[in-house]
Amino acid sequence: MSKQKKSDILLAAIREGSPMSGSEKLNLIIGLSIPSILAQITNVMMFFIDQAMVGSLGAEAPAAIGLVESSLWLFGGLAGATSMGFSVQVAHFIGANDFKKARQVVRHGLLGSACISLLLMTIALLISQRLPYWLGGGPDIAPDASRYFLIFALAIPFMQFNNLAASMLKCEGSMRIASTMSVMLCVLDMVLNFLLIFPTREVTLLGIAVTIPGAGLYVTGAALGTALAYCITALMQSWMAFWRSSSLSLHRVREPFVFAGNYIWQAVKIGVPMAFQSVLMGGAQVVSTMIVAPLGNFAIAANTFAITAESLCYMPGFGIGEAATTLVGQSKGAARWELCRSFAWMTIGLGMLIMAFMGAVMYFFAPEMMSLMTPVEEIRQLGVAALRIEAFAEPMFAASIVAYSVCVGAGDTFRPALINLLSMWCVRLTLAAWLARDYGLQGVWFAMAVELSFRGLLFLVRIWRGRWMKQLKV
Repeated sequence: MSKQKKSDILLAAIREGSPMSGSEKLNLIIGLSIPSILAQITNVMMFFIDQAMVGSLGAEAPAAIGLVESSLWLFGGLAGATSMGFSVQVAHFIGANDFKKARQVVRHGLLGSACISLLLMTIALLISQRLPYWLGGGPDIAPDASRYFLIFALAIPFMQFNNLAASMLKCEGSMRIASTMSVMLCVLDMVLNFLLIFPTREVTLLGIAVTIPGAGLYVTGAALGTALAYCITALMQSWMAFWRSSSLSLHRVREPFVFAGNYIWQAVKIGVPMAFQSVLMGGAQVVSTMIVAPLGNFAIAANTFAITAESLCYMPGFGIGEAATTLVGQSKGAARWELCRSFAWMTIGLGMLIMAFMGAVMYFFAPEMMSLMTPVEEIRQLGVAALRIEAFAEPMFAASIVAYSVCVGAGDTFRPALINLLSMWCVRLTLAAWLARDYGLQGVWFAMAVELSFRGLLFLVRIWRGRWMKQLKV
């Protein structure tokens, strides 16, 4: 029996109220997590390779990208909040075996996503010229940073629909399809960036001179390559989710579209706290960038590379978190409260175990990870020191990631958002601003490690106290 078919059978057991043993629950968690983890790691490798391509251009190019990267995360977070507001409802209805309502939510999700993405694109276009200067960038990197951000702004609608389709597929339980699309995105991104960043050049392979074509667009090419990859993947993934999927496909809907305000209201209840969190968390990342920017271009580049390298460690946590959202969401729809609690603790424990191991790997191989991304010795040294500080916080970071995903699956987003915001703004930024003056980039990353450990503890307490379960029983 294939792993996909086994996972489908176990998901059906949730909906049908069948008892599940501990080994069956663990098999289901692993079956849903592995494709998602592999997709997350592939995504990080994409950014890893992208950073290496840009890093080979010197210090200014990665500094230009790093300057606006946190702002791009902010817009991506808003798109993700919109998607989750609808896809969590889909998980609940699928868990309740109500596929008709699940497809009705999909139609409302498409309408809502179209409106939100156009609004986000307009805002991003309006601020693209001045944003690098607001963030403290100098005239040596601001023009490239502005063009980079502008190109991504134009691709926001495609990113939104790619995000919506992926989250719908994951909440349905189709992790393998969503993961395959994620791998395709990464491959397209690497190929397009390779062709667009570098100029046409001649290389020698096995003694044979080969001409490699290239556009020579440098930072602009990096933005174009990634944006085009998102556009192509969005079209493919939307087709898989909204036409091919047996649970979500719109061609199975016979009745005309009738606007239902309750689906929008539920999306608002779930998504607005997440969007509010994304704005303030993204704003916090922007403030963090502003704290790092005065430390110089080497520090900005090292900070960007270290964040990319660290992503290899925490992506497994996000992969397990996606499985937790699906399992808790469908268990809620089936009104199986104890199963929700069991899935919560099992996913959190597995996430902490894997990320503790990944933290150890990051600590010992930090020099090699940084060397892959940049030949500049000053940047490498700063990045290695940052990664080794952060390695100790990975287990508690896992706790915060997976526990938050558990709460999202339950539709409990308001108080978890407050936990994230309190931790980020009151602990990380305050401590980073204080330590950066005397300890530079290492002080900023020490503040990050302290804050992530504190945040993980708060989430463990919330799961243990069971407040998120009250949301389940509403």
